Amino acid sequence: MPKILVITNGKGGVGKTTTAVNLAAILSKRFSTLLVDADPQNSAGWWVERSQMPFELSCQTNPQLLQQLKQTKNVDLIVIDTPPALESTSLLSAIAIADFLVVPSQAAPIDLVALIETIKKTIIPANVAHRVLLTKVDPRSLGDALEAQKSLQETGIPVFRNFIRSYKAHERCPLEGVPITQAKSKNAREAASDYRRVASELLSHLN
Repeated sequence: MPKILVITNGKGGVGKTTTAVNLAAILSKRFSTLLVDADPQNSAGWWVERSQMPFELSCQTNPQLLQQLKQTKNVDLIVIDTPPALESTSLLSAIAIADFLVVPSQAAPIDLVALIETIKKTIIPANVAHRVLLTKVDPRSLGDALEAQKSLQETGIPVFRNFIRSYKAHERCPLEGVPITQAKSKNAREAASDYRRVASELLSHLN
């Protein structure tokens, strides 16, 4: 059976789709990978369909069909991009079959409040291994991300050591139809290195 990696947060605008597409691209170098866009907004699907990606794509929001993903053959890893709605049956179905959850969040206090609500209401009751990934971190204010990491750890919430800095390169990738590892714009190399470090850290948890 494939490993199921779910990217989720009850709040939108935290880099969820960016994380799903980029992790799928990086991890596809090691595993045969399927990206499932379970968000009705279809942002991941729109991005991926613009050009060739190193993984397969399926756009599927039906909760019953999502629950059957564990039976998918000829694929090692399934990455699911979920809708930003705690009450979504698609989100709950994805969490129910997950082996690991990546929970992207910005480091701002208002985002952390929503994040903690998501974890307490949805993730902890599901008893699924998870880790928060701080995203859209201002490269000039790394101290804010470090402080957010510390605060989350003090409340018992697991956090990735690495985080994703905010660069314009991330905004251009969907328009160009490429993952950050194939981007050529300014700071693309730095942005790609952030996701590579996160992917490396993630593999230690998946294994």
